[in-house]
Amino acid sequence: MNEDIQFILDSAKEAMDNAIAHLKKQFVNIRAGKASPAMLGSVMVDYYGTQTPLNQVANVNTPDGRTITVQPWEKSMLQEIERGIMYANLGFNPMNNGESVIINVPPLTEERRRDLAKQAKAEAEEAKISIRSARKDANNEVKKLDDVSEDLKGNAEIDVQQMTDKYVKIADDLFDNKEKEIMTV
Repeated sequence: MNEDIQFILDSAKEAMDNAIAHLKKQFVNIRAGKASPAMLGSVMVDYYGTQTPLNQVANVNTPDGRTITVQPWEKSMLQEIERGIMYANLGFNPMNNGESVIINVPPLTEERRRDLAKQAKAEAEEAKISIRSARKDANNEVKKLDDVSEDLKGNAEIDVQQMTDKYVKIADDLFDNKEKEIMTV
């Protein structure tokens, strides 16, 4: 196979891998009923005048499926951690027991579950758009090649389409799993 074509295929594969990696990252942020330390991933805390991610000033754990505990490394950070969680507007009501911050994660309503499933579907569609965009870019690059036979170009386009189909299926499977996770009470 021509090395130009191989480079184009490798670039397309990398772009599709990135789309799937981004989708997985987005799915972690979509809550699915169970408490998870990732739910507080966006929380920033004022640490001596600097906005710092929560996980850099405290230990975040989930002792059970409905509770998140935040154990600060310095007791003086308790109020700042509480304030940061409230400011992040995640819909949680943190409680300070003098040692740590405890968050009870309320169960999701049916309506909220449907909204989260819609959000997950939108993220999956975004990933599929990125995958198809990578396919389009690769096919355009293949067509631009002058020193390659039409047969090789045709084969490269078939390879790109097969790769696209594979990655779209991965995105669909990830969405199906996430939807199941969200809708399971």
